[in-house]
Amino acid sequence: MEELSVYHKAIGKEEGERRLGQDGREGCYLIRNSETMPGVYCLCVLCKGFVYTYRLRLDVDGSWTADTADGVEKRHFRNIANLILALQKPDQGIAIPLYFPVTPDRWSLAQKIRAEVTEKRETMDVPSAYSEPNPPPDKRYSKIMLRYKIQCVKKK
Repeated sequence: MEELSVYHKAIGKEEGERRLGQDGREGCYLIRNSETMPGVYCLCVLCKGFVYTYRLRLDVDGSWTADTADGVEKRHFRNIANLILALQKPDQGIAIPLYFPVTPDRWSLAQKIRAEVTEKRETMDVPSAYSEPNPPPDKRYSKIMLRYKIQCVKKK
């Protein structure tokens, strides 16, 4: 599991939902450890503002399976990467195909940029429509972060 770029290790359900919510794109996804079942992983996917969670497990025969919707035939995969590739296609028994991986590295960079934007906003004493500690994903907020990041790169 460690080799997967979307694996966030032992983050909780709420933290996983927060990370997907802040990404905000339909079909963004991550994998985390299950909090209630040792040795089982959770595939979390954002769809229409809700996070859907599917259990991923390694069977005794060494194949990977996903708990998908009732009525969908259970498929077995030699490795977890093949399972993820299959779930990127429509009609695989999950709410939405997997479109956008949310990686821990990308998440860390986004957190750093948000902190820099907040710090800059506070030092400039500029009132903000986003006074919450975790602003909702919004195109305007993303543009502000992108504009600030570009300005920082140009200064270097």
